[in-house]
Amino acid sequence: MIKSVQTRLFLLISLLVTCFVLLSLLVNSNYLEQYYMNHKKSQLLQNARQIEAIYQGEPDDIILEMERLQSQSALSMIILDEAFVLKYPVYGQRPSLGGLPVPRLDGRLEAGLDYIRNNRAVLEQHDVFALIEDDRLSIDFLNLFTRLDNGDYLVLATPLSAIRESAAIANRFFFFSGLVTILIGLLAAFFFARRFTRPIRGLNQIAQKMSQLDFSEKYPVTSQDEIGELGHSINSLSDQLGKAISELTRANRKLQADIEYERSLDEMRKEFVSSVSHELKTPIALIQGYAEGLKLNVNEDEVSKDFYCDVITDEAHKMNLMVRDLLDLSQYESGTFKIERRVFDMFDLLARVISKYQPIFTEKSVVPQLNWEQNEGELPVYADMMRIEQVLINYLNNALNYMDERRQLAITLHIGEEQVRIAVYNSGQPIPNESLDKIFNSFYKVDKARTRAAGGSGLGLSIVRAILQQHHNDYGVLNCADGVEFWFEVDRYDEN
Repeated sequence: MIKSVQTRLFLLISLLVTCFVLLSLLVNSNYLEQYYMNHKKSQLLQNARQIEAIYQGEPDDIILEMERLQSQSALSMIILDEAFVLKYPVYGQRPSLGGLPVPRLDGRLEAGLDYIRNNRAVLEQHDVFALIEDDRLSIDFLNLFTRLDNGDYLVLATPLSAIRESAAIANRFFFFSGLVTILIGLLAAFFFARRFTRPIRGLNQIAQKMSQLDFSEKYPVTSQDEIGELGHSINSLSDQLGKAISELTRANRKLQADIEYERSLDEMRKEFVSSVSHELKTPIALIQGYAEGLKLNVNEDEVSKDFYCDVITDEAHKMNLMVRDLLDLSQYESGTFKIERRVFDMFDLLARVISKYQPIFTEKSVVPQLNWEQNEGELPVYADMMRIEQVLINYLNNALNYMDERRQLAITLHIGEEQVRIAVYNSGQPIPNESLDKIFNSFYKVDKARTRAAGGSGLGLSIVRAILQQHHNDYGVLNCADGVEFWFEVDRYDEN
């Protein structure tokens, strides 16, 4: 994308490299030759000073040094005396100002003589540079005119073609090197921009995941610069947001659970009021009806009156049991009732309860099957004995009320290392799966038509649940192949 940081950084660096190279080319093209010219002037002055330092008026004395200097610096050198007689180079004669021309130096010599003659006053004060064309060679020369300490005139000349050729070669070389520099600069800019923006892209990906509530990825901080500090900040922000979102999620779930719990409580409250009203309506109606019959002497014989009184007494007893169960359940569920744990023998409790129910077993033609070894000695447990007995009694009543014509009932004892499990089985129809998790609710009835006929109020299993929850012990119900088994657990007593 043209708007990405990597692209903009690449374009910016590339533009800077290109501008610097083009600016350098422009400066070289316009000023390199002039720079060479100034450098050559400085070199000519330096050469003039060297000649002046060793020249004593006789060129023959220093001819070797002068020839070496000419070769090294590509110079042409002319020395004239004050009468403008050529002293160096010497080609058989020393011409005067009006003398014969010197071979190979005629053009430059005449031009030099004319320049010195026309600018003699200026040369008395300082050195003079001049561009003079050799008519014979058609070459421009840079000339330095200076007057030596002994009064002679020195003319140093160097061809401008060498300067211009050097400048042209340098410009061509810089042009090609500039292209290579631009290419290398583009590659370097690309890799630098990519490397520089890599952590930014990584931070951007982390930020995008954070926007999607994914705080699992962290930025690997490998530098101590601003990017590293930003990575630390992003990681810290991710951790804080993750914790905050987690807390909010937990709070939201808890709130939803509380709302569902309140809703279920409200439904249970409505169902509880409806169930209590239903359970109380029938005995109240019976008591009211039979009481009115007694008052109006509907039946005057003593047998009928006794029957009316028995019905009233029986219904009042059922109402009393239900109210008592309701009070017990209310105390259990509100937490106002505190269990009193103590150590007792589970075998002894089972034997006592079974002995108490023996007349009922005989009346209902039930022979209970006891599934444990009687010679195991004592089995100490730690619980509230009265409440555990109540649980066992409620299980037995439930089994007797709902067993089928096979009349099978079994009590099983499973002894574990830390707990004892007591199970009460009765033959009969299994409980529907959708009712298994509701069977311990108050007034819940799988078969509503049988509850009153069987004499139950629908509170026995609710009381079991409340008692075992107070003990922090497990309980439950299992569907067997030919019946139903209710179970609960009690903590064993550990003397250590």
